[in-house]
Order: sequence, then structure tokens, then C-alpha cells
Amino acid sequence: MLNAIITADDDANVILSVLSPEIGRELPRTDTNITRDNDTVIINVEAKDVSAMRAAMNSYLGWIRITENIKEMT
Repeated sequence: MLNAIITADDDANVILSVLSPEIGRELPRTDTNITRDNDTVIINVEAKDVSAMRAAMNSYLGWIRITENIKEMT
């Protein structure tokens, strides 16, 4: 099993609000746990294979990037 951790240290409330609809969504062959430590969001992704890990990482990093883009526009 592969494991990756993403941490985002900027405005946890905004990041969690963007990720909240996605938290319940199942990504095939992965288990994801999202926690918060003060203003840091911690996303722990476990995947059964490299393809599943790549897909999950692309999804979560893309959603975080959208959060950053929204913050810049507002």
C-alpha cells in the first residue's frame, strides 16, 4: 500500500469548505483521511497502486489549487 500526506497551511476554513463535498466521495482503490490541526489541513492518502495514488493526488491538489485561485480573486 502506498501512502502520501498533503499539508496545506493557509486558511484551513476555506480549504475545508472546498473539500467538504469531496470528502465523502470515494476515489477508487484509495482511502483518504482529512484532519485539521489549527490552521493546517492534513490529507492522508493511502492507495493500492500507483495509478490510484496519482489520480487521488491530482484530485486533491487540484481542489486545493482551486481554493487558492478563489482566494486570489476575492
